[in-house]
Amino acid sequence: MKKSLLAAALIAPFLTGCVIAVSDGEADSHWAGSGSSSWQHHHKKNREVIADLKMDSSYQSVLAQLKTPSFTELLKKDDDVYQVLFYATHSIHSDSKTTKDECTPLVFKNDKLVGVGESALNMIAK
Repeated sequence: MKKSLLAAALIAPFLTGCVIAVSDGEADSHWAGSGSSSWQHHHKKNREVIADLKMDSSYQSVLAQLKTPSFTELLKKDDDVYQVLFYATHSIHSDSKTTKDECTPLVFKNDKLVGVGESALNMIAK
C-alpha cells in the first residue's frame, strides 16, 4: 500500500489532462493547469474586436485592443505609408501553425484604419 501511494505521489505532478469548456454552444479546449486560452477562443475574440473597429481608428488604438499581430507588413507608396496587421481569425490547416490565409488583414494608411479584409489588401495593390 505504501509503495502505491509513493508511486502515485511521484507520478501525479507529471499528469496532464484536457478540459472542455462549453459556452454559448461552442466548445473551447483548454489544457488543465496551463492557464492559457485556446486558439479557438483567441480567434473568436479577434473576430469580435475586429467587427467593432471603426474606420479611421488609429494604428495605436487598434494595436492596444488586439495586441501583437500574427504578421505585419509595411509599405510606402507615393507619399503614403501603409501598415498591414494580420490577426488570426479562423483555422484552415490543422497543423498548429498560423498562416496568412488564416488571418484577417487590417490596413492602415498614414496610421488610420482604412480597410479590413482581402478587399482592403487589393486596394493598396493597385
